[in-house]
This record gives sequence, structure tokens and C-alpha cells, in this order.
Amino acid sequence: MKKLKSSIITLSVVMGMSVFMVGCSKDEMPSTSNPAQSVSELSRKAAPAPGTDPIAQIAIDAGFSELVGALVYVDGELNTGLVDLFMNGTDQYTVFAPTNAAFQNLYTALGVTQISDLPAELVRDVLLYHVVEGRRAANSVVPRNGTRSMTTLLGPTFSVNAQGAITAVGNTANITAANISASNGIIHVIDAVILPIN
Repeated sequence: MKKLKSSIITLSVVMGMSVFMVGCSKDEMPSTSNPAQSVSELSRKAAPAPGTDPIAQIAIDAGFSELVGALVYVDGELNTGLVDLFMNGTDQYTVFAPTNAAFQNLYTALGVTQISDLPAELVRDVLLYHVVEGRRAANSVVPRNGTRSMTTLLGPTFSVNAQGAITAVGNTANITAANISASNGIIHVIDAVILPIN
């Protein structure tokens, strides 16, 4: 418990001083999104029809290996069933998916080399902070004006503004691609690992 508390404090201090702004590379983004289209334009676009592949399969196919690795690590250590939830579950979720570069920036800031260097309980909480219940397309995430609050599976909220910028409890991020449709939800790509602690 002491180690977890120490890791949370370290993580929050480092993230309080660091803002990770790394764009999504072409090979990390499924071709179903249009990077030329601004997030504010997507906020007015109708939600896409459900896709045929589940969220976890899309993440695997699109090369989000760090996010998938974090899910596998938490499942192995804590038996959370997150991989099964996003691979075989029928409930709808909206996932704000950090790129591999976003995870690498987090590791560098924390002085670790991989996700398993962090306590599994902490990683679980961070993962749950990236998920919202229901199928929330960009037009119900990004407001036309002001900000919109997102309640996460972890409980704490984060807000999204009209430019697609996320203000989380512990840091900020940007939506770099939106409306990637899955059979069990929608994925929005973000350029930082958002944190539920400050």
C-alpha cells in the first residue's frame, strides 16, 4: 500500500509539471477517421454506424500495443477482465485511446521503461479513467461552445472543450482522431495518457 501511495504521488507530481502533446502517427490510426477534418467539424457530424470489430480488436489491428499491453498487464495481475470486456462484451463504451507515443512519454517522465514497472492498481485506475459508458460519438463529446463533462468508469470526470482539448484531473490531452466505430462502442484517439490524480 505504501508503494502504491508513493507511486501515485510520484505520478501526480511528474504529470503536474508535464504536458504530453504527441500527435497520432498515421500507422496508429485506423483509416476510418479523416485527420484533415477538424475536431470542431466532427462535433457536428452524426455518429457513425456500429463497426463489425470490437474495441480491443481495433486497438490491436491499429497498433495501439501499449494500450493493449496495459489492459493485459492489469488483467494478469488483478484478474479484472478488461480484455474480455472490450473484446467480447456487448455493452457500449467510449474509449479515449492514448497513442504508443503518449505512453512512451509517460514512461520517460516517470523514469520507467514499461507499463509493468508501475503498480497494477494504479494502471487499472488510469485505464478506467479513459473509458465512458455508452456510445459517445464526437458530436456528443466535443461541444460547439464551452466545455462538456465526461464521467468515467473510474468515477472522476474530465472535460472536453470545443477544440477537442481534454482537461483531466492531473493533466491535459487533445483528441487527434475521432469516431472510430467498433461493434461495442467508439474510439477517440488522444495524444496523452490522462490521469485521474493531481
